[in-house]
Amino acid sequence: MSGIYGFLFQVYPYVCFVVFIVGSLIRFDQAQYSWKSDSSQMLRAGLLRWGSNLFHIGILFLFFGHLIGLFTPHSVYGYFMSAAQKQVLAVTAGGVAGFVCFIGLTMLLYRRLFDPRIRYTSHFADIAVLVVLWVQLVVGLITLPYSWQHADGSVMLILADWAQRIVTLRPVDAAALAGLPWPFLFHIVLGVNIYLLLPFRRLVHVWSGFAAIGYLFRPYQVVRSRRLNVPPGQDLPATGAPRAHI
Repeated sequence: MSGIYGFLFQVYPYVCFVVFIVGSLIRFDQAQYSWKSDSSQMLRAGLLRWGSNLFHIGILFLFFGHLIGLFTPHSVYGYFMSAAQKQVLAVTAGGVAGFVCFIGLTMLLYRRLFDPRIRYTSHFADIAVLVVLWVQLVVGLITLPYSWQHADGSVMLILADWAQRIVTLRPVDAAALAGLPWPFLFHIVLGVNIYLLLPFRRLVHVWSGFAAIGYLFRPYQVVRSRRLNVPPGQDLPATGAPRAHI
């Protein structure tokens, strides 16, 4: 059993991360046209407006919340916040964001499954990705009661230590993870699997969302007329000019 935990929580995350990076680079180099979300907004926009907005607001909050919560060492925030206080903050804020995301994702999944026009034009992968995300989100919400049972922050410290060891290439204490309740373990494994699938599915468009920040810092663009060597203002048709007859 220890060998399985060692593979899932020490080796497998690196496999998924390498596939995620290399696969994204290859797809961007070889298939840039497919680098999109394949939105079905033109077919029917009703539930999409609410579902997409709620989902993206919730998922962005959850993503950055996990990023800060897992990868910030305890020594950084220990001066002004205890592990127990951070646990309460994470469960409360994460629970609200998770519930918002759950409503939005359920609306998107319902739309894909039960709207005839959208179901007809959807690929199997479109539905499968939403199902995987929905299951991951539900399992994440299931972890909340377990987190309340460990209000001292001990579980959070174990998970943060694991994540920080992964990104700093240090050995992982698989035995400590083995003692955690099953929803946490399932949540971790399914989470790294999402990174494994991301370069090959429509989820790859998340790269574009982060890359769009660069648009704010783009260099100044000068737009000129396509007609060269024409003084400004003289490249427009004259008012009342006679039309050529053919």
